[in-house]
Amino acid sequence: MGLVMAGLVSAAAPGAATVGEQAERGQAMQVAEPPPRPPVPAEALQTKLNELFTPYGTVPLTVDGDLGRLTRQRVCAFRLAAGLPVSTSPIAPGSAEEDLLMSTTTLKTPFTTAILSERWVLVDLTCQMMFIGSGTDLVFVFPTSTGSAGFETRHQNRAPIYMYRSASDNDGWHDSSEYPVGDDNPLNGNMYKPLYFDHGLAIHGANYVPYFPASKGCTRLRIHDMNRLISWLGLGDVTGTIVSTSRLNATVNVQGHWAW
Repeated sequence: MGLVMAGLVSAAAPGAATVGEQAERGQAMQVAEPPPRPPVPAEALQTKLNELFTPYGTVPLTVDGDLGRLTRQRVCAFRLAAGLPVSTSPIAPGSAEEDLLMSTTTLKTPFTTAILSERWVLVDLTCQMMFIGSGTDLVFVFPTSTGSAGFETRHQNRAPIYMYRSASDNDGWHDSSEYPVGDDNPLNGNMYKPLYFDHGLAIHGANYVPYFPASKGCTRLRIHDMNRLISWLGLGDVTGTIVSTSRLNATVNVQGHWAW
């Protein structure tokens, strides 16, 4: 028997692996290919988005596991800040993008021409989000609602803010002479403390700020967010109207395209 076994072994092709060696290699290959990572739970994604955006004044998402339009709005803003292709599509479960989101600890300032200004506002039409900062420093990120179909907010590249109406004689509400909108505030007017750029477009507070474009060309903010912007610009105690680009010292960028 020993001679037979020896003959079998010697008859094997030179360099051929034994059955045991093949088994060991197969086991090694299995170890080198870990099982796919399970997707991150929806609640964990929402919690992470809140951790990134809440320090910049963004209204927190309700952590309910619903990856709907409000969560996708934040995902879109994260993509913009991270330098990824901007869209409102859901994050693919188990993807590299999901890994990047979950490993990010601080929201970055979007890399656009806006950061060339000392103080700037960046409005992204795709995300319906507004980034606000100074140079390369990010200060605020607020949900916004821009111009609806037929009244689209025009693209801007560092357009100066040239006028501020405090409307202090009417609790901050300025009546728009061209496009009165009853949904904003039917009793007191429809533009809260507007900041004007590009021949009459304005950033202004409103009581109705949906996740989609709904204005007549302006870009809306919630009242609380508008007050924070006004205070940051040093205009909190202003009464009357200021018409001075140097005094207001801020520019506006508008980019992207709305598509859901």
